[in-house]
Order: sequence, then structure tokens, then C-alpha cells
Amino acid sequence: MFNRSSGLNVLFDEIHIPASHHSRAPRQVSIALANRCDLTCAHCYAPKSRDQLPFDAILQWLAELDSHGTLGVGFGGGEPTLYPEFERLCHHVARETQLSVSFTTHGHHIDGALAEGLHGSVNFVRVSMDGVGTTYESIRRRSFPALLARLKHIRTISDFGVNVVINERTLLDLDEVAIVAEDAGASELLLLPQVPVRGVPAISPYILCGLRRWVASYKGPLKLCINEGSADGFPICDPLADESGLLAYAHIDAMGVLKSSSYAETGVPLDEGGVLQAMEQLANVLGEDGK
Repeated sequence: MFNRSSGLNVLFDEIHIPASHHSRAPRQVSIALANRCDLTCAHCYAPKSRDQLPFDAILQWLAELDSHGTLGVGFGGGEPTLYPEFERLCHHVARETQLSVSFTTHGHHIDGALAEGLHGSVNFVRVSMDGVGTTYESIRRRSFPALLARLKHIRTISDFGVNVVINERTLLDLDEVAIVAEDAGASELLLLPQVPVRGVPAISPYILCGLRRWVASYKGPLKLCINEGSADGFPICDPLADESGLLAYAHIDAMGVLKSSSYAETGVPLDEGGVLQAMEQLANVLGEDGK
């Protein structure tokens, strides 16, 4: 049972479904529509290229995933709002599939007109906000008050959450990040420990310990989330035993390569065989559990 508007997902353990009827598609798929972005954040993992997915190919992949049991798609990039047909794409998914639609954005292109155009087609928005005030501005090179103004438009689209890349600078801002996010109407705070990319180091063990302490002490109303790869030692729900790895999540990058995550280096190019065929190939490369 899945309600894409609320995100409610209910598993009935009492009903036995033969393994032959199990979904072969991942529960959630993220798609990098393009690598283009007008920000130059040092910690960004997206390649700095002009790669962009063809609109018709995206529709074909989504139709296949929808028909085989995928519950949701998350659009990213790069900056997805710079994709030429972004609004049309969201409308199509909402109208022609049962998939929930989310996207991750820096937020600075969302004005009243775009927010109105996306309302009713998007189920959740994730806004990247690495720190507050001068911390945010030194990392993102954009005005923090301007972001807060954009959040007023974003909250009219759907429920939204805030993403924070955690490093030695943003950890110190987490208390204020949570307050600002709550005041702006966010429902979720996604914590993303920094990964190594292009000379930027991974989060240090010391900072990771500090993050664990912060999570343990947090008493606010926001739902706290963390990516699966960094979940060890954090008080989050364990993944379902039979829905981990590629059964839980997969990523399609802006070059049309299927990967286990947006950070992964190993992938399988999508061709005429479609997503599920590429899934089987990738699972064989990664191992039986697809991790």
C-alpha cells in the first residue's frame, strides 16, 4: 500500500506473496536530468559537463519502472529546474504514472510562477541548505536571505525538506539550520556526511562523532534522515532485509548510466533493453545483493 501524496507506505507481513511475484524494480529511483548547475559548490559530486538526458528516454524509463513496481522518482542534477522541460516532465509523471515525484534543488530559480506550475505534480521538494548566514553564502555563493524568500514559494508546491552536507563548518550551524528549517515550514532534515570529491576530503571521524551526538540530542519536530551509506551508528530504521541495495534504490546519471547511487563509480549504460535489464547486469557486477 502506497500513497504518493502523503508518502504512507504500508507493508502487510501477513500476506504471503510468492517470490516470483516480487517486484524487480527498485523502490525509489533518482534521475540526474542534467549536470548543468549555476552554482560551483566545492563538495558537489556531479560532473562538470553539459550532459543532459533526452526527454523521451526519461519517459520510457519511468513508464517501465512504474509498471514494475517502483514507488517514487527523485529528479536531481545538476540543478533540475534548469532542465528545459522540467515542469512538463513533472506534469507527465503525475498524470501518466503512479510514481511519487520529488526533486532536489538549490531553490534560487523557484519563483511564484514556477511554484504554481509545479503545484499538484510534485509530492516533495528537497532544498539544499549547507549552513546558515555567512556559512551558507561562503559555500553556495548565493544570498541566504534570498534563499529564505524562495522557501516561501517552495512551501506552496508541496511538503519540503532541507538537505545539509555535513562537514566541519556546517556541523556548527546545525542547531540554527534546524530552527530556520522549522520556521520556514520544512518537515524533514536530511543529513549528508561529506564524501570525497575532486580534492575535497570525506567527513572526518571526529566530525562524524559530533554529528552522532547532535542527532542523539535533537528534540525538535523535524524528521531526521541520513543516506544509507552513512547510516551506521545512527538511530534510524533498519532497511527491510529483502529490500536493500538495488531493490531499495538506484540512480540514473545525466549520461544515462544506471548506478547503485549517485556517488558510485560503477554503472551500466542504459540501452534498448531498458532499466530492468541494466539492473540485472549491474547486480551481477556488484554481487547478489546489488550493493
